Amino acid sequence: MKTRDNRKADHASLFTAAAPSAFTTTTTTTTKLAPEDAPHNKNSPFSRTSQIARHLSSSSPNNSPPNTTANMTSQYKVRKIGAPNTLEHRIYIEKDGVPVSPFHDIPLYANEQQTILNMVVEIPRWTNGKLEISKEELLNPIKQDIKKGKLRFVRNCFPHKGYLWNYGAFPQTWEDPNIVHPETKAKGDNDPLDVCEIGELVGYPGQVKQVKVLGVMALLDEEETDWKVIVIDVNDPLASKLNDVEDVERHLPGLLRATNEWFRIYKIPDGKPENQFAFTGECKNKKYATDIVRECAEAWEKLITGKTQPGDVSITNLTVKQSPSRVSPDQLPPIPQNENLAPAPIDASIDKWFFISGAAN
Repeated sequence: MKTRDNRKADHASLFTAAAPSAFTTTTTTTTKLAPEDAPHNKNSPFSRTSQIARHLSSSSPNNSPPNTTANMTSQYKVRKIGAPNTLEHRIYIEKDGVPVSPFHDIPLYANEQQTILNMVVEIPRWTNGKLEISKEELLNPIKQDIKKGKLRFVRNCFPHKGYLWNYGAFPQTWEDPNIVHPETKAKGDNDPLDVCEIGELVGYPGQVKQVKVLGVMALLDEEETDWKVIVIDVNDPLASKLNDVEDVERHLPGLLRATNEWFRIYKIPDGKPENQFAFTGECKNKKYATDIVRECAEAWEKLITGKTQPGDVSITNLTVKQSPSRVSPDQLPPIPQNENLAPAPIDASIDKWFFISGAAN
């Protein structure tokens, strides 16, 4: 059995292969597109992409991405297609003008020696639209989740408004639905690892933030383990003071308790029961959280290299050298160009308060 240090070294080598130099369009290890991904297949992701209107949405003034940002963030830009709050809306991530997968092509580590990780923001703090990386679609754009043909919004459970944090995911991680965790006694949820970024700045969908890990909660959502990693932007004024979970309670008293409450009750307005937690709701420390990140990174490595069957997960990528599903940019279909579109109006009921009995317990 490999030690954790050996597994970390193995995973680091995979990230090296996925470094920016891998964006060259050499034919090494590229692959033909699977029949279900081919442009002529009307049900393929390529076909669905071509049906999306060629528009770039405008973000709200508070959440607009800057033209340039520091460090690794400046390598990535967003390409928005269709109006926000519509079924057609997609947010692609691009590097050097080439769309890439936020699931597979953005490295997990921005600086592994300094334990700085990349996270992809899906949902800005205080917003309600349930945006997520689409694991089934080609290049895994961010889209709004749909249930019974309707866009999903989280409800406002008093005293909370929308999401409490910048909510997103770690790239190059995967919660394996084939593995039952020995401590939670539940399988993974088949998604990238979820992240709650607790810094003071409101992010925007598709933003790539550099963060450090502080702790993790284990939500048990419909009999699946759904880890929630607590992190902070390394550029936040409090970042130097927050180094482990106990620092969060010291400097941001009440936030972890509110986080537990939010995840416990947020589905109740939609007629579902309370969510449950492993570890009686305890937020585990940085070391435990770091181990979870590493385990999910190892699961992703098996997925992307073909050692684990992907099921409905699209593993097409441009940068992972060892992946049989790696393609070159010229093998991709054209992605619509950027244009600005105003968000579609949403129902006023999305702003309604819901008062949950026992929510403050």
